[in-house]
Amino acid sequence: MRSLAALLVLAVFALAAWSWFPAPVATLPLVHIIDGDSLTVRHDGATLTIRLTDIDAAEYLQDCGRADATRWPCGREARAMLVKIAGDGPLTCEIAAKDRYDRTLAACRTRPLPGGIDIGAEMVRLGGAVATGDAYRIEEAEARAKRRGIWQGDFVRPADWRAAHERPATALTWPDA
Repeated sequence: MRSLAALLVLAVFALAAWSWFPAPVATLPLVHIIDGDSLTVRHDGATLTIRLTDIDAAEYLQDCGRADATRWPCGREARAMLVKIAGDGPLTCEIAAKDRYDRTLAACRTRPLPGGIDIGAEMVRLGGAVATGDAYRIEEAEARAKRRGIWQGDFVRPADWRAAHERPATALTWPDA
């Protein structure tokens, strides 16, 4: 019973320490925008691929419908949207973890707090991406209500589009490379 109590106390201390110490934040020079939710930066002399957390942007080759039923290249426009938001960098990124493709997951801003734009929030607010967690639900509701970007007509959620258009991980390339 004492061992269980000791483990419980250690778990509480570990959780408290984890919540008190924020994720590492770094100011990183922007190298390239890959698509609407992925980019590359310079970090410690190497190129680092970042996947923005809590959003899923229209895929680069994906198209969407307008209210008048015409199609438009929403994936290419999502990338152009991210290019415009990020500018020339540098970006201030809060690094979270790695995903299964070895990309670094991070939330990035155009400048450090308290200023700067939360890039993920802006992508969702403008209708270039959907929220994948609770972080940007308000921005998604605003984009839906104002019929911005992907919300102006019919579209397939990016995860569903990827599932229907599966391609090997080795086929991932930069759109303008």
